[in-house]
Amino acid sequence: MVNHLNETYNLNNQDALLITDIQIDFLPGGALPVTGGNEIIPAINNYVDRFKAAKANIIASRDWHPPDHISFSTQGGPWPPHCVQNTEGAKFSPNLKLPAKIVVISKATDPKREAYSVFDGTNLFDELRQKGIRRLFVCGLATDYCVVNTVLDARKLGFETVVLMDATLGINVEPGDVDRAVDVMSESGAQQAVDADFSTDEDALPVGEAELDVLATEASMINAAKKKARMRSKTAKKRLKTEH
Repeated sequence: MVNHLNETYNLNNQDALLITDIQIDFLPGGALPVTGGNEIIPAINNYVDRFKAAKANIIASRDWHPPDHISFSTQGGPWPPHCVQNTEGAKFSPNLKLPAKIVVISKATDPKREAYSVFDGTNLFDELRQKGIRRLFVCGLATDYCVVNTVLDARKLGFETVVLMDATLGINVEPGDVDRAVDVMSESGAQQAVDADFSTDEDALPVGEAELDVLATEASMINAAKKKARMRSKTAKKRLKTEH
């Protein structure tokens, strides 16, 4: 993936944070849980604070399925019923600190069509265009399903796209799914970042020679954090009742 390890991201009102599907049914105890899915919520909340402070845009997506959605095992699909409209499981996690004013994009609302990408069958592109968004930062669940499909569509539509690796988690239904998703996002031209890649007030200060070794160490730590984020789902085991 295009890492840009030495790049510092400075946020502005042409940037948007897209939080993908942090819903109760996708978290431990839910109908279709991602193992450890709740562990990325603090990192997402930190990004929410960053984007709010920069007066950048924040968008949250959600699966919003009708009860007879084609993806459900009851309809011959691969997944147990989940994130059904107006149910408890379709709600955002109560631990997710979304701002009071936020754009919510509901996807997969057509009972006859699966839709993993947040762009698929929604008004997300129009929302981004109206707000003048040029760069999209994507996080959430799951790396190898909704995140990868959203990132690929964003790239096709011409958005500079950054995957927030410390705030994204995959399923790995088949071993290697997460690695393959990361590779295909890389091939599309998407970048990856972790929290340490973002500017702070201290970044504006002059850097003395004595600080160069510290910065080199920080770059190494950033690289290690990205590798850890990518590897997080590698040991996940198949656990869905509907899997073959």
